[in-house]
Amino acid sequence: MSQHKAVFRFTTEHASRIYQSLVPELEDEVNPRSVVTCRLEGTDTLILTVTAQDTSSLRAALNMYLRLVNVAYEVNGLAGKT
Repeated sequence: MSQHKAVFRFTTEHASRIYQSLVPELEDEVNPRSVVTCRLEGTDTLILTVTAQDTSSLRAALNMYLRLVNVAYEVNGLAGKT
């Protein structure tokens, strides 16, 4: 069976905070047809890897996690302005 994979690298000063925001989501299995991992590389780079059995599972997982990364990034930006 073929697997589909996408890897994203986010370089930001908020990488650690975004990672901490994603950890609770990573602990719960949302879809048994996809696997999502996230790790920090250095202090400013977040690596998000999504592997799935089919393209629809890949797309669904990517939509969810990219949205979560975006929300965490925006919230960290807003928190820094107060």
